[in-house]
Amino acid sequence: MLCRTASRIVNRNEVTRLEETCSRVLSFCNSNSFREGISVHSPIIKLGLQDHLYLNNNLLSLYAKCFEVDKARHFFDEMPYKDVVSWTGMLTAYVKSGNHDVALSFFDSMLIYGQCPNEFTLSSVLRSCSALGEFEYGTCIQAYMIKQGFDQNPILVSGLIDFYSKFDFTGEAYKLFINKGNHDTVSWTMMISSFVQAQRWNQALLLYIDMVEAGVPPNEFTFVKLLAACSVLGLNYGKLVHAHMLLWGAKLNVMLKTALVDMYSRFQRMEDAIKVSNLTSEYDTLLCTAVISGFAQNFMFQKAIAAFCKMRISGILPNNFTFSSILNVSSLMLSLELGQQIHSRVVVAGLDDDVSVGNALVNMYAKCSDKIEDALGVFGGISLPNVISWTSLIAGFAEHGFHRDSIHLFMEMRATGVKPNSFTISSIIGSLNAAKSLPQTLMLHGLVIKTNLYKDIVVQNALIDFYAGVGMLDDAWQIVHMMNHRDAITYTSLASRMNQMGHHELVLHIITNMYNDDIKLDKFSMASFLSAAANLGMVVTGKQLHCHSVKSGLGRWISASNGLVDLYGKCGCIRDAQRAFGEITVPDIFSWNGLISGLQSNGFISSALSAFDDMRLAGVRPDVVTFVLVLSACNNGKLVDLGLEYFQSMSEIYDVVPQLDHYVHLVDMLGQGGRLEEAMEVIQTMPFKANAVIYKTLLRACKAHSNIPLAEDMARRGLELDPSDPAFYILLANLYEDSGRHDLGEKTRNVMREKRLRKNPSHSWVGIRNKVHLFVAGERSHPQINEIYEKIESFEAEFKNHGYLYQGMRTGDSNYHSEKLAVAFGLLNTPSKTPIHIIKNSSICRDCHDFIKFVTRLVGKEIIVREGNRLHSFGKGECSCKGS
Repeated sequence: MLCRTASRIVNRNEVTRLEETCSRVLSFCNSNSFREGISVHSPIIKLGLQDHLYLNNNLLSLYAKCFEVDKARHFFDEMPYKDVVSWTGMLTAYVKSGNHDVALSFFDSMLIYGQCPNEFTLSSVLRSCSALGEFEYGTCIQAYMIKQGFDQNPILVSGLIDFYSKFDFTGEAYKLFINKGNHDTVSWTMMISSFVQAQRWNQALLLYIDMVEAGVPPNEFTFVKLLAACSVLGLNYGKLVHAHMLLWGAKLNVMLKTALVDMYSRFQRMEDAIKVSNLTSEYDTLLCTAVISGFAQNFMFQKAIAAFCKMRISGILPNNFTFSSILNVSSLMLSLELGQQIHSRVVVAGLDDDVSVGNALVNMYAKCSDKIEDALGVFGGISLPNVISWTSLIAGFAEHGFHRDSIHLFMEMRATGVKPNSFTISSIIGSLNAAKSLPQTLMLHGLVIKTNLYKDIVVQNALIDFYAGVGMLDDAWQIVHMMNHRDAITYTSLASRMNQMGHHELVLHIITNMYNDDIKLDKFSMASFLSAAANLGMVVTGKQLHCHSVKSGLGRWISASNGLVDLYGKCGCIRDAQRAFGEITVPDIFSWNGLISGLQSNGFISSALSAFDDMRLAGVRPDVVTFVLVLSACNNGKLVDLGLEYFQSMSEIYDVVPQLDHYVHLVDMLGQGGRLEEAMEVIQTMPFKANAVIYKTLLRACKAHSNIPLAEDMARRGLELDPSDPAFYILLANLYEDSGRHDLGEKTRNVMREKRLRKNPSHSWVGIRNKVHLFVAGERSHPQINEIYEKIESFEAEFKNHGYLYQGMRTGDSNYHSEKLAVAFGLLNTPSKTPIHIIKNSSICRDCHDFIKFVTRLVGKEIIVREGNRLHSFGKGECSCKGS
């Protein structure tokens, strides 16, 4: 009897030890998510411990972590005994797997079976309510918490703060936070996260200060949220938070490194981002993806590709976000080959059915492939296209010029029940803009007003761009004034469109609007303002913008640098243009075109053609604009044979198809060189239907070489195309008179009078102290007109004393041309050594040309007159055109 009792004691002790062993194994495997821990299940059954509630709860947790949720549920259903831990474990498994509907149903079952939930159960239920948008259900849970005395529980308070924040009730979340008191690190961090999520960046940082003053130590999650706020507030804030991380001794884990890389990347500080990422050897997929994305955002495409390759070599598997980032690189590089290689890796990784990757593929093929069918094929492979999928496809069709198709896709998208977002609407407005479809845009505008999207700044900016693009500036400004918030894009769109319409002075006024709205100039707005200053010849304003770009760091952006090259070239400051060009690290095609344009328009023909050669040696392929500039340089330099060689090389060497503008320059070059028959042959054999401009060009050459028969033919052909253009009559009449056929000249002028055709009055403008002053021939309304006329007359008296004579003085014509008035006004209102910059809407006449030359002999001042794309730089009695 005693022996049997002793044996039972030994067996019981042995079973207890086995229980403890199984418990330790399960606990260890649970902590490390080791699937091997499931093998303990079999010994538990053999030992007859299958009813052991503690062991079963551990097994349930392991099943949930390492296997599908269905297997965990099967085990749960077989458990003979269940407690609140069992139910909560299964509920948490559903929540983590994203089965929120099932989770809430399971919670209802738990209550029906009489189980009382604990704080962990209720926390999981709140997460499901947030995910499903079940606000009322969540408030019922809060009521239950209060009844059960859980309202001060820190875990549930944090859960409620997160719940209300997800529904944009940040105020309610903050009330909960304040009322609770005695916060721990988790609740402080949750409240900071709520402010960040609500885009209340400043409040997030202020709350962090309160947290520190309350003596609560922040953790790595706190700093991650703060860095997200700093990514919006500015680099200095980010550096400060980084310093606080070091002060608090926060462990630089991979999560924190990822947040820091993301923050520094947003402020173009990739050196700092990489330095942070290399501080420890720990890397994961998210960190690698952040590095790749950072390089992509900063247009460092080769480094992004290298980072992707390094990631794969390191054995870190890319996820859907990684592939989306690298596909974005191929889209920005317009590299179809790279995109196709990434596509093949996507298929190997089994992510070709992922929506985010599919969207990136649609975007890549839409931008990189000549065949829109490639993008359409990828789109068709997405099982459930979302709004981003549709928007990418719509934008792709628009970019390929299929504007009507993109509009049809938009209608199809709405028919499938997918609601457009602000970017969809923006893309459609862009298509309607390109198609100049005002009625459809007005209809879309009405549709948008009925939705919350009308208040979205992306949609508002797209509408502003459309209305400004079709010349409806009042409507565009009306939207601007009603906006609650404006950004740099708002004003840049306006500035760009107004530049296109020639409202350059109004463009410069936009700077004041941006200043009043506390909006900083960016690289795009800076380029628009520099363009406006260039077109007005306002070099002083341009230099002020140049100073601002240097101080603000915008000068390192190539768009701003190109704007400076254009500005100084158009204002006759060619050395400044060359200096601005020299400061560009890697000049692009726009940089080179700007330099060549400045050189050729200022009369530096050989330098312009040398720049063209340098451009080719630098590996930059010329485009259609480049050849317009090169042909113009050959034309101005009377280099006819060289111009013919360049024209021939366009299609033969550079695969650039000549456009009508190139033929106009070719005809002008041949015509001015006296090769009128060849010029006529070019018109007859070119692959375009001749327009009035090309006939007018050859007519002007006929006048220069006194070829009346061909001139009459050109005038007849030109007037058939444009009967209301008086230039044909004027050029022909002048030719007759120059050839001694005054009767024909008068007859031609009479025909023009009978048709009531009048030459548009030429006008000139000059910018003084950031204000543009416009002058028309015979101007009498200007406040300083008496002083201006007196100044001209005083110069003419001086000319007579020095023996300088020109045609206007001989005829005694007092109806002064606009450029004379502008010159006199500039001399009256600028310091003695300050150059005068004048712009004229037509060619400067010989009379005024001589007048300005003589003026510079007397005053020792530089006067620059721009006519179209050509500049006359007068100084010391000479002109840069050398009389040509």
